[in-house]
This record gives sequence, structure tokens and C-alpha cells, in this order.
Amino acid sequence: MSAHGLAQAQRKMTDGGVHPTAVDVFTRFYGLLESGETGMIPESGVRPLTDVPHLADLDVGDAAARDALAVTAVVKLNGGLGTSMGMDRAKSLLRVRDDATFLDVIAGQVLAAREATGARLPLVLMNSFRTRDDTLAALSGYADLVVDGLPLDFVQNREPKLRADDLTPVEWSADPDLEWCPPGHGDLYTALHASGVLDALLDAGFRYATVSNSDNLGASPDARIAGWFAATGAPFAAEVARRTPADRKGGHLVVRESDGRIVLRESAQTPKDDADAAGDIDRHRYFNTNNLWLDLRALRAELDRTGGVLDLPLIRNEKTVDPSDKTSTKVVQIESAMGAAIEVFDGAAVLEVDRSRFLPVKTTNDLLVLRSDVYRLEPDHRLVAQVEAPFVDLDEDHYKVIAAFDARVPATPSLAQATSLRVRGDWTFGSGVVVTGDAVLDDPGAPSQVPDGATVGPDGLA
Repeated sequence: MSAHGLAQAQRKMTDGGVHPTAVDVFTRFYGLLESGETGMIPESGVRPLTDVPHLADLDVGDAAARDALAVTAVVKLNGGLGTSMGMDRAKSLLRVRDDATFLDVIAGQVLAAREATGARLPLVLMNSFRTRDDTLAALSGYADLVVDGLPLDFVQNREPKLRADDLTPVEWSADPDLEWCPPGHGDLYTALHASGVLDALLDAGFRYATVSNSDNLGASPDARIAGWFAATGAPFAAEVARRTPADRKGGHLVVRESDGRIVLRESAQTPKDDADAAGDIDRHRYFNTNNLWLDLRALRAELDRTGGVLDLPLIRNEKTVDPSDKTSTKVVQIESAMGAAIEVFDGAAVLEVDRSRFLPVKTTNDLLVLRSDVYRLEPDHRLVAQVEAPFVDLDEDHYKVIAAFDARVPATPSLAQATSLRVRGDWTFGSGVVVTGDAVLDDPGAPSQVPDGATVGPDGLA
């Protein structure tokens, strides 16, 4: 039955104009899925990652840093739709600082780094088939952003969602677009290669790429890291950060005992019996920020060797065909993680960075903090924390969706004096609100207003 499903999926991808290499990658993963591959990484087969250099301790000369950045490209993953916040377009189009969107800040960071260093520093987005048009329209006002001979974006591949019961491509006449999904950000390597962008970058004289998510504004271009990466001679590097108690259940980096390679172990790849060991942040200290550095020559050589099919681990993602309808057909999405490529490359390196280079926005809780006075937007468009970021927990019934959030928080409150903010119930914030200490707003039982100029503290409204 699954062999029939594979043939159907291959035909659907071919008819849909998907690149043959992407079909080959899907075929490999389908085989793993069919065989019952789990991708589990038991604690008995790994040891902790140790002796990781820290960015603050690097001795990188200005000339070496400048020379490395001069042959570096900036690649941003921009395929996310922000569906968890109720969006149906690119998350990077969200307003994040005053009227500036994520894309505005990213463009500003790149242009400022060019001016400061003289590097060409091309910006190349990996869009999805759903984010491309809006994204390119939003960036059309930045006439100086495009580097001659290089595209501003390339499009990640797509693949059919598979019925969970028989692994055949799902059919959904109500919205045929929902029959397709992106293959996860591990598709970066296939899409770079198949689109011709990898060759175009190399032909234009670029040796390295710094890769990060577009919703992480902490990952601005950094000449010192570029200089360090070039000096290591490594084919691949990952920026890692220290885990905190909040990261206990997240993915982390370990060393595989069998071959000494660094491996990314996601939560879904951890056996239940090993959950306590995996959650020990003193034993397994580092998580992957998803800020990566690639040697483009090494990447092309590996892709040429494998016919464009990197040996990445499978991620089996179970969902419904319509994410907004939990009663719709159950499907399996075949995915992979770009950070998992660290195990593909012999001699891959890691570098510890501060959390300032990891500012992802996954929820409206994160967005509220990023919009607030906790951060200052520098002239070079870097976001700099002025105080330690507070923990924010907004009532999902009223703030999870961006439209509802914006309606209830039309003016961002001051959070610089807060250590945490917990909101329950339906509160609309006025202007000039100041949050202090471990602030709490309990559910009043009816829609309520935080008045202009009010202070919210441990005892609620003051």
C-alpha cells in the first residue's frame, strides 16, 4: 500500500513542478517513514558536548573579520506563515518596532553592516510558495538591497501531505493548497542547490553563508563570527547557547559515541526513559540557536557527492490536513531540520553565543517583549536588551491570535521594570501603562480596561 502511495506522491510532485532533486529527497524520507524509522537517539549512545569556545573569548583581528565578511552572504529562512498566531501570510511582515516589520529590521541590519564594513553582503531569502509575493512586495522599496547578479530570494520546495492511515497523498477539495506542505527547514540545502542559488553565490565570489530564521532579529551579521568561522576551516558551524530551566524540554546538541560527531537531538528523538537525562541542563548544556554558518564550497561538494540528497534524519510530524480544523483528515508531514546537518559534515564546529543572538518570536508573549522598552533599536538596527527580559504569559483565549492581541494591546506597556507579567481574562491596555515586578492581572469575569498611565504590579492595578 505504501509503495503505491510513494508512486502517487512522486507523480503529484512531478506534475506540480517540483524539482527532481526534491522528489529524490522526499523518496529517501518516504522510505525511512515506511520502514518505521523513529530517529531516536538514546542517552546510552551519546555523551555531553563540552569545551565549546565562547564568542566573547575569541581573538579575531579586524582585517580577518572584514575579509571573511566580504565573502559572506546572509540567508534568512522566511517560509513561516505565523499560523500559531492566526496569520495567513509571512510572519516576517509583522510589525515589531513601531511601524517597522521584521523584514524592515533585517534589511536595515544588512545595509548598516555593508556601510560599516564595505562588504557586499547579499541578502537572500528562502521563501515558501505562500510567502514569496508579499515578501518581495514589502522589500521592493529597498532599491539598494539587491546585489548585482544575485536573486533576492529562492523558493523552498513543497511536498504532499500524506494520509496517516495509508501514506497516500491526501485530497482536500475544500482547499487544494492544503494538500501541500513545506519539507521543514532542512530543505534549505536542497532548495539552494536545485534553485541554482548556491552556484550563483559561488560564481559571484562568495565562500560563506550565515543562515538564520527571519523571526530571530538577534542574528544580525557579525564580522567577528565570520572571521572565526573562516579561520576554523570547518565546513559547517552552529551557534549554540546555554540552556536554562525553560529549555529543559527542547532540543540540544550531543556527541555521538560511535563516531564522535556532534548531533542535534530534538525532543521527539529522545526516548521516554531518557527524558530526565536529556532535560539535565548541567549535563547537556547547549541548545541550537538555528544560526548556522556554511562553507559553500564544502556544501556543494557534499551535494555533488550525494546527488543533492543529504543524509539528514527524518522528522515525522503528525497533523490534520486543515490545521484550523482538528476534525479534518489526519496526515503525516515529512520534515527535516537544517541544524541536523551538523552530523553530515566531518569537522563541524560550534560556538557559544549569548542569548542576545537568539530572540525568536513564536508567540504574542515574545512579540510583546520585543516591542517593549526592554529592547533598544540601535542605529545599525541591532536590538539591544537594556534589562533582562521578563517572563510574559498572556491568556491564550484573548491574546494568542495577532488580531486579538493588537486590538487589546494597541500601545505597548513599559516592561523595563518587570520581572514577569501574567494576564488572565480579557484586558485592553491603555497608553502609558507601566508594568513592575511580578505583575498579575486576574480574570475580572468581563472585558476590562487598564487605564492610561496605570501601573500593573504584583497586586494588579495600582
